Amino acid sequence: MDVTGLPSETSLKPYLIGFVLAVLLTAIPFGLVAAGVLAPKPALLVIAGLAVIQILVHLHFFLHIDFTSTPRENLIVLAFAAVLIFLMVGGSLWIMFDLNWRMMV
Repeated sequence: MDVTGLPSETSLKPYLIGFVLAVLLTAIPFGLVAAGVLAPKPALLVIAGLAVIQILVHLHFFLHIDFTSTPRENLIVLAFAAVLIFLMVGGSLWIMFDLNWRMMV
């Protein structure tokens, strides 16, 4: 940090790189869907793959977590967050599919 309290240019560079990558990794799926370039199933696979890459970009550039020198506590927190996300997404899908099935009867 400099005397103004703002981050210096050298510490701002990784954030800018991460921001540009995050924007690109968001814009590509939107562009694919808007243009209708791919069929639905391949489009979902591309979106899922780019989402995983975007998660890794966020972990590396914004949270400064790389798996080569990450302390054990950080890995435990990441694993716990992954389990919570899996439960929330899985539970939401389960509820929606169950409600859909019940409404069809």
